[in-house]
Amino acid sequence: MSVEFLPLRWWAALKRWWLIYHLGLPEFRFMFDPAPANEWVSLDCETTGLNVGKDEIISIGAVRIVGNRIMTSERLELLVKPQHGVSAESVKIHRLRARDVAQGLPIDEAMKQLMRFIGSRPLVGYYLEFDVAMVNKALFPMLGQGLPQTKIEVSGMYYDYKFRNQPAHLRQDAPQIDLRFNTMMSDLGLPLREAHDALNDAVMAALAFIKLRELND
Repeated sequence: MSVEFLPLRWWAALKRWWLIYHLGLPEFRFMFDPAPANEWVSLDCETTGLNVGKDEIISIGAVRIVGNRIMTSERLELLVKPQHGVSAESVKIHRLRARDVAQGLPIDEAMKQLMRFIGSRPLVGYYLEFDVAMVNKALFPMLGQGLPQTKIEVSGMYYDYKFRNQPAHLRQDAPQIDLRFNTMMSDLGLPLREAHDALNDAVMAALAFIKLRELND
């Protein structure tokens, strides 16, 4: 059988083997294990800014989801010490000052704790792509690769829900759906916590994920 005609499942297995073989820290190969059934991790990071190339993570919040329950007793809440300080502009958003994060963990240790907390569970988040990009930037020097887990975007779930419930004639016109976080939470009838706190944001994204799973079934 020629390489180009390999079944997709073989390609997936080959890619998994290749990633594990080249993993910079083999003790984290558990991230490639099958995910536990009906378990996820909701993730959020606060950063010194929105530029993936130059900004840094300063706090991480993560919480496990099991079925329809948010396991707040099984949460991860870390402060991370940045290498280049915290700007006054970013303090206005997340309220974390330089002295607040001065005793934070080095980024490598924070990443190790995060990987152990996540395990092989799929990741959930609101605009998760940015948070994962920031985490992957920190992981590449350690692992030579980023997080391999499945990623689930809450705003995408919300879009699908709203689109499906549009009248048929509006669906053809690619309706503009308000994906702002407060709008989504209000529309879903979910409580808002204080924003720009990594753990609060992770818990709120988890609430939205659970509600949207029910609505999209």
